[in-house]
Amino acid sequence: MEKTVTKTARSVEEAISLAIEELGVSEEDAVIEVVEDGSAKGFLKIGKKSSTVRVTAEIPERVETEAEEDTTYYGDDETYEGDALSQAEEDAVNFVAEILSGIGIHGKLDSYREEDTIYISVTGQDCGAAIGRHGETLDAISYLTSLVANKNSEEHLRVSLDIGGYKKRREAIVISLANKAATRALHTGEPVAMEAMNPSERRIVHFALQSIGGVSTHSEGEEPERRVIVSPAGEERPEV
Repeated sequence: MEKTVTKTARSVEEAISLAIEELGVSEEDAVIEVVEDGSAKGFLKIGKKSSTVRVTAEIPERVETEAEEDTTYYGDDETYEGDALSQAEEDAVNFVAEILSGIGIHGKLDSYREEDTIYISVTGQDCGAAIGRHGETLDAISYLTSLVANKNSEEHLRVSLDIGGYKKRREAIVISLANKAATRALHTGEPVAMEAMNPSERRIVHFALQSIGGVSTHSEGEEPERRVIVSPAGEERPEV
């Protein structure tokens, strides 16, 4: 089944990210049409507009056979029987299921705990409302889930929540943007300011460019407009 969505954001990359997130496909599997490129034009970026893209992809219909054993926790299924969860993990999963049900998302939840981190992933259709613009809603749900998980825990636990595969797709996009910024900085010899990102995405950029010779990275600005600056090696860093 072919499906087309149109998205508008501050940059073409952001609009593409929102579109493929809603379609639930990779960028390689989508046909992307840039309707309007709002990239900055002119001196001091005067005239910058929003960017709009139209993305089309084939959405495969999911077929499940009776022979397949589904061991995934389903948020609305009270008859689920699986591996025993710790109290903190159970509280976290139940909280996420309750939040998603409250906003009309009935997806499947899978979780596991590794050392001091509880990993929760959600799969389902139309998860956009739980992700929000630039993942802001996802970050908020993650923060609240962390509070719930730690409420009765004797040790501090981290919660890693991913909904609709957004984090994995976004990480790939951020790494691609970081590499492009590094290439531009090396080519022009000038610092390149990346788009504003949240702390976790900025860490991805710093880590991704550590192994690239000839460039250095640092962050500038105040939240939520704080962004990574990619500079040629030896470029003097401003006071932050």
